[in-house]
Amino acid sequence: MHQGADEGYGIDAVRGDAAHPVSQGLACARGLRESKAPDGEWLTRPMVRSGGELRQTQWDVALARAVEGLQAAHQQDPDSVAVLGSGQQTNEAAYALGKVARGGFGTTNYDANTTLCMASAVTAYYQAFGSDAPPCTYADISDADRHVVWGANPAVAHPVMFRWIQQSADEDGVEIIVVDPVRSETAENSDHHVAPAPGKDLALARAVLARIVETGRVDREFVDEATDGFEDLLATLPDAADAADEAGVEMADVDLLADAMDQRALVYWGMGINQHVQGTETARALIDLTLATGNLRPGGGPFSLTGQANSMGTRICSSKGSWPGQRAFEDPDHRRTVADHWDVPVDRLPDDTGPGPVGMLEGEPEAVWAVATNPVAGMPEAESVRETLEDAFVVVQDAFHTETTEIADVILPAATWGESDGTTTNMERTISRVRSATDVPSGVRPDLDIIATISSRLFPGLFGSTSPDPSAVFDEFTALTEGTVADCSGITYERLDEVHAVRWPSPDEESAGGYRYYDDESWSFPTTSGRAQFSTGRQGSLPEPTDDDYPLTLTTAREADGYNTGVRSRGGEAGPLVARTHPETVAEHSEQLSDGTLTVETRRGSATVDIDRDEGVPRGMVWLPIHHPATNRLTLSDRDPQSDEPNFKQCAARLVAPEAELPPATAD
Repeated sequence: MHQGADEGYGIDAVRGDAAHPVSQGLACARGLRESKAPDGEWLTRPMVRSGGELRQTQWDVALARAVEGLQAAHQQDPDSVAVLGSGQQTNEAAYALGKVARGGFGTTNYDANTTLCMASAVTAYYQAFGSDAPPCTYADISDADRHVVWGANPAVAHPVMFRWIQQSADEDGVEIIVVDPVRSETAENSDHHVAPAPGKDLALARAVLARIVETGRVDREFVDEATDGFEDLLATLPDAADAADEAGVEMADVDLLADAMDQRALVYWGMGINQHVQGTETARALIDLTLATGNLRPGGGPFSLTGQANSMGTRICSSKGSWPGQRAFEDPDHRRTVADHWDVPVDRLPDDTGPGPVGMLEGEPEAVWAVATNPVAGMPEAESVRETLEDAFVVVQDAFHTETTEIADVILPAATWGESDGTTTNMERTISRVRSATDVPSGVRPDLDIIATISSRLFPGLFGSTSPDPSAVFDEFTALTEGTVADCSGITYERLDEVHAVRWPSPDEESAGGYRYYDDESWSFPTTSGRAQFSTGRQGSLPEPTDDDYPLTLTTAREADGYNTGVRSRGGEAGPLVARTHPETVAEHSEQLSDGTLTVETRRGSATVDIDRDEGVPRGMVWLPIHHPATNRLTLSDRDPQSDEPNFKQCAARLVAPEAELPPATAD
C-alpha cells in the first residue's frame, strides 16, 4: 500500500497490505525510499550524448537516436545487438523486452541481471526436477522442524521471510542452522552456525550425504519410488571424514546437518551457493540431500532464495532462458508456437539462449540496450565491462543516474515501481498486482511504454500500441503459457483484484499451485523418466586460489536494506567502501594501515577501503558489499560452465598501504 506525495511527485508513505495472503502486511525496506525524495539523481528528462557530453533533449529526439543506433547494429548482424533486462521490471515489461529481443532483433545476446544471481539454482532445478520451480512455498515454513540456511543471509536480504522462519523457530524443538563462512546476521540469530572454508560447500554437502548413507538413514522407499541416479551418486560419494576435512569443518558439524535432515527440513540457499564456478553442482548436492532423506514433501525441501523482487517473473516471462511458460528453447514445436503467437517468422528466433551477461559483453556487441540494470557496477571485472560499453552504442533505460548512465549515448528516464502498473512474481511462484500510486511525472515514461515505442519504430506490428495496456500484455503472456509446466492461463487482473495473489501453475480460474511435484502421497516430475534426478558433482578447486602474492580471500555479500548496486537503496553518493576483516588479519597489516584505511588489490584492480574489524569474518578473508560501485572492479568473471553465472564470491586478494605504488594488475 502506498500514497503519492501531496507536493511534487514520488511516494510519500508506504505500508504493507494486511489483506495480501503472502505478505500479511509486512514489507521489506529495500527500495522503499526510491520514490520518496531520493538523495540520488532522479532521471526526469531524456538525454543524448552530443560533443562528448550528455545533454537534455525531447523524447522524440532521444527515441530517434536510440532507434538509429540499435537499427544500425541490427542491420550488421542480429547478434550485434545486446539487450540486458532486469529482475526489477514488472512481468509485463520483462515479457515485452524479451519479445522485442527474441522476436524483433532475433538476437542471442539477450539476458537479464537475474542470471548474475539465480542461474545456477535455475539450472539445478531443471536438471533435478525438469522444471525451474522451487517445490516449497512460504506455507511450508511454519511446518518445518529444521531450517537449514546455506550460503544465504535472509535476515538482511529477505527480512519478511526471515521473520517467518524465526516465528517457526520459536516453537519447541524447531531450530535454525546456518552454513556460512561468515558469522552473518542470520547466523547471529540461529541455534547453530557451521563455517566451511570459502567455496567448499560442495565438499560439505557431500560429506553430509555420505554420513547419511554411512549411518543408514536414506529413505529407500522414496528413492526407489521417485528418483533416478542414486546408485551412480553412491559410486562417487567421498568418505565423510575426508570430505569434512576438505570442507574445513569438524565431523560434529557434519553430524549436526545429517541429523537435521532426519527431520522435516527446509534447505534454503542463496548467492553463496549460486555465485560459484560449481554453483549448479552445489545446488544439485543440496537438492540431493532432500531427495535422499525423503524431504520432498510439505514442510521440507530445497528452497532457493531469489536476489531481486521479480527474479522469478523474469524467469517465466521474459524468453531469457526459456520461452514463456518454461517452453524449451531448443524444442521446434515450442519455437513454432512462440513464433505463431508473436506473428513473426520462426527463423527469426535465435537458435540458443546465448552466452549469458558476461559472455555477451565479452563478444563486444555494437549496441547495448540496458533496462533497469547497471552493468558497469554490477558485472564482475567491471572495469573491462566499462571499456566494452565505452566502445559500443549504449541505450540506458532507468529511473536514476547510475555508473552505466555516465557512459550512455542515450538515456531514457523510466518510472519507478510506485508509478507503474503490472504484476510481479515472488520466489514461491505467487503473482501479485502492482499499482501506481501517482501519475508518471512529466518527462518520464513507464518501462512498458518505452519498450513498445522502440519496438514500433523498429519492428512495426510486434505490439499493437506504443502504450499497451499492461493487462493486455499480461493476457498475451498467460495465453502463451497455456498447457505448460508454468501455466498461468488461469490468472487474470480481475482475479488478482479479487484475491490479491495467485500461485502458478494455475491452468484455470479456480486452481492455484501448491507444493510442487507432490500430490496425494505421490510424486510426478516433468523429466524424461518422470522421476527426480540425483547428481554426481565433486568438489573442485577454486578458479583463483590464494598464493604467496595474493594470500587473502575476497568475498562479497549484501548489506542490510541494500539493493543490487545500491542506486535504488543507498541514495546519493556511494560513500567510502568498507571492508569487514578479522582483527587478526588487520593486525598483520598494521604497518600498512593509514588512518583506518588499506587498499584491497586483486589481479584485476584495486580499491581503497575503510577497515571494519569484525570477528565474524574468518581470518584471511576480506568482505566487501555488493552494493558499492567499486567492489566489482576486483571480482572474477570465471563462470559456472552449466549456468553461465559468475564466481563473484571467492578470489585471491591482498591488503597493501593506500599510498603504495601498486604494480599493474595481471590477468594470469
